Amino acid sequence: MSKNNSMQLKIGAILSYIQMAAQIIMGLIYTPLMLRLLGQSEYGLYNTVSSTISMLSILSLGFNSSYIRYYARYKKSDDDDNIAKLNGLYLIIFSVIGCVAFACGMFFQQNPYLIFADGLTASEYSTAKILMLLLTINLSLSFPMCVFTSIISAQERFVFLKLMGLVTTLAGPLITLPLLLMGYRSIAVVGVTVTLALATYIVNAYYSVVKLQTKFKFHGFENGLFRNLFIYTSFIALELIVDQVNWNIDKILLGRFRGTSAVAIYSVGYSLYSYYQTFSCSISGVFTARVHRIFNETKDDIALQRVRLTELFTRIGRLQFLVLALVASGLVFFGKQFITIWAGRDYADSYYVSLLLAIPASIALIQNLGIEIQRAENRHQFRSIAYFVMACINLGMSIVFCQLYGAIGAALGTALALIFINGLVMNIYYHKKCNIDILYFWKDILSMAKGMIGPITLGILMNAFVDLYRVIYLLPAIALYSAVYCVSMYVLGMNDYERQLLTGPVKKVLGN
Repeated sequence: MSKNNSMQLKIGAILSYIQMAAQIIMGLIYTPLMLRLLGQSEYGLYNTVSSTISMLSILSLGFNSSYIRYYARYKKSDDDDNIAKLNGLYLIIFSVIGCVAFACGMFFQQNPYLIFADGLTASEYSTAKILMLLLTINLSLSFPMCVFTSIISAQERFVFLKLMGLVTTLAGPLITLPLLLMGYRSIAVVGVTVTLALATYIVNAYYSVVKLQTKFKFHGFENGLFRNLFIYTSFIALELIVDQVNWNIDKILLGRFRGTSAVAIYSVGYSLYSYYQTFSCSISGVFTARVHRIFNETKDDIALQRVRLTELFTRIGRLQFLVLALVASGLVFFGKQFITIWAGRDYADSYYVSLLLAIPASIALIQNLGIEIQRAENRHQFRSIAYFVMACINLGMSIVFCQLYGAIGAALGTALALIFINGLVMNIYYHKKCNIDILYFWKDILSMAKGMIGPITLGILMNAFVDLYRVIYLLPAIALYSAVYCVSMYVLGMNDYERQLLTGPVKKVLGN
């Protein structure tokens, strides 16, 4: 790796964390203002329409994820001609997909009743049609324009990409908020989003073509290239479909059966879940190379492989648990009060939505390394199929439960599907097929529970005797709970390796 590429990676990583922090901070500040300025119904309408149109992103079929794989292959042999042909083929593929997406989006825009039935009022239908038109234009253009983003990423220009992402993250709320204060509504919100997206597309295309001197050829493609691309992306496409169903279908179903207010309640709960997911840190990605090395070094010794994979799987799972247990337990004890203050009393049910999404998802979040282990063993196809089954279960149960229990019911359907697939099916698969001692893993994870006794006791007492619905008491309570959690887990929950990770840098700074 060249010095410039190494610097791009380091600065890009720093900018990624800055952007992540900016998204959380801006979301925490901007969301409650948006809720109050738009109102519950229009905020729900905005989320319903956004989820509906974003479902069309499954049309990409995962093709964009394969670009870097083929670019690297040609770049290694300095085959600029085939790189130009690859660029041309991708631009053709995504231009066609963009046209299909536009046609589908316009069909929905002209026939919204097919999706929402009696869930929307006449005025909401009128607004929805405008929102769908704007979002359809944006989505259809995003497909061919994503080719330029892939090219920039393949050439490791991460600083440019992350800076663009950071600017967009900050500009959206900063431009939209004054418009909302001036009395504009959801159409203005989407208008700003689309305008910023179009500006980003133009800048990315200019940077790729002018700065990087990207070439395109639209003829003479390598024989079988499209077929190979399609085969490679087939399971990725399945995961894409699953992801869209699991995290967007609830809002669409609620919009159809319970109206936009229910969507707004669900969306607030989902926002907290998305922040929770961010705290998982995804440290497992750092260990991708180590997983593949263990697999290659021990493929002739299955017993040793089981020991080493289990040890690494458990070690990373414990680190993830230490972070997630603090956030999840904090959500349990302080989430309801926080949502009431942050979003308003009308969103009290969002607390239960956030719990139903976050706690079952924790199983998969602390087992993120399992994805890399499956890939190393070429067993990742099973996960795609299992998650497709999960999406079907989620869809079926959410249709029933959302009609009975509204936003909480929709989240309940997702929660039960997550528990069944991630908690049961995938754990059995890890144990039986991926050579991981999953019983040892859970025994070691549960051994950390004794470190939770103190914080849980404190959380119960504070809920019983402190008025946590007042900010002046809530913030100190959260700070105290976090401090007690850290001390308790350090003394009772962590092992020597985890304590060393925490104290090692401190000792180094102090010169001990």
